[in-house]
Amino acid sequence: MHLYHLLSRPLTLGVRGIVTDGDGRIFLVRHTYVDGWYLPGGGVEPDEPAETALRRELEEEGNIELVEPPRLLGVYLNRNASRRDHVLLYRCGAFRQGEPKRPDREIAESGFFSRDALPEGTTAATRRRLSELDITDGRPLFW
Repeated sequence: MHLYHLLSRPLTLGVRGIVTDGDGRIFLVRHTYVDGWYLPGGGVEPDEPAETALRRELEEEGNIELVEPPRLLGVYLNRNASRRDHVLLYRCGAFRQGEPKRPDREIAESGFFSRDALPEGTTAATRRRLSELDITDGRPLFW
């Protein structure tokens, strides 16, 4: 029965991370293949733990290495992708960034932005996630 459900109702899973620097600025990325600025993240591969996927995506998209475990804030349904796509949102604490991410085939731009000066084109979903949080301490406003 499990195999039937897997084939008939495939689920996809993604991760996104809220990373803030010492000045409280939020790390965002702009991809080469889709419009807008996003929180860093991506898909979870088969047999890959979600936290491992988040760490991989942060490294690939921002040269960011987490030095402490991220904290899961919520699970969201991403209806823009499919009726079965879910995204895990994490709050990331201490990190290291050897150097800023240089543009490549996937990432056109990236950087840290003040919450009150997000770049033009920041996606509505990114703005909604940030509006739900008190970025100063990482706690969702509704918890």
